Amino acid sequence: MVQSLNQFIQKWMPVLTPLSLVIGVLLEKIGTHFLFLVPLLFAVMTFISSLNLKFRDIKVFKQYPKTILFMIAFLHILMPLWAFFLAELIFDDRLLTIGFLISVAVPTGVTSVIWVTISKGNLPLSLAIILIDTLLAPILMPLILHLVVGESISLNTPALIFDLIWMIVLPSIVGILVNEWTKGKLFEQYGKPMSLISKICLFGIIMINSSAIAPYVKTIDLELVKVIAVVLFLAVSGYVFSLLLGRLFWKSEADQATFVFNGGMRNIAVGVVIATTYFPSKVAMPVVFGMLFQQVLASIFYKIIQKNSATE
Repeated sequence: MVQSLNQFIQKWMPVLTPLSLVIGVLLEKIGTHFLFLVPLLFAVMTFISSLNLKFRDIKVFKQYPKTILFMIAFLHILMPLWAFFLAELIFDDRLLTIGFLISVAVPTGVTSVIWVTISKGNLPLSLAIILIDTLLAPILMPLILHLVVGESISLNTPALIFDLIWMIVLPSIVGILVNEWTKGKLFEQYGKPMSLISKICLFGIIMINSSAIAPYVKTIDLELVKVIAVVLFLAVSGYVFSLLLGRLFWKSEADQATFVFNGGMRNIAVGVVIATTYFPSKVAMPVVFGMLFQQVLASIFYKIIQKNSATE
């Protein structure tokens, strides 16, 4: 039953994700009372996701130092600059600019491993990127936000760093230690129910946090449409840039596929937590909407990669 439910949720993620957002908006008065649970839910998600990682994944850096450094620069310099440029060009609202920035400045998505695997990408490289980028998150995210936010909005940087360590780094390290200690057997035996728990946590995060942005999305106006359109364009451009740069710099199709999915996907859930915890609720708008397109775009670009491979 657990396996069937897990497969059902996986198949209908593109539908269930926006449905969770709608439910959260409709249950606005209830959801706001559970905001304190979001960091805990995210820590659980991070722990479960890290049960596939090992400390030796970092050693892959010796094989691909330029690729990994370039990926981190792409994730935390190129895409944030692109997001900042688009937001400043289209919106005259610093809160939305910060939201778009957060949506791309978060670490690469752990679920990119799934797409790298099915596209026959370089899995060791992907795991190394995820692990290194995750461990660097408490340094890179506060730095990027501090540079952009400046003095316009008060930001409690030490608290932000602490929360990132608590939500990402510590659960990741514990997950890796458990994986090493059990020699991977824990996830082998209980991977499916854990994966189900992780998905439920994700839906919980979306529903609870979407209640925080309810006042901004209950009325469909031009600004809301523009926000969703720019979120989609930004997400698509991330994949397109990753695809073009991957083809430009790497001959290996496996490395290209890895760059596409690690460059296109984001751990947006952590961005939602940061946006709702440290900024006015409007900042969370672009971040929450970013969750709507991840899996759909991943499947589309998987087909594009497969089609390009077949024609070469």
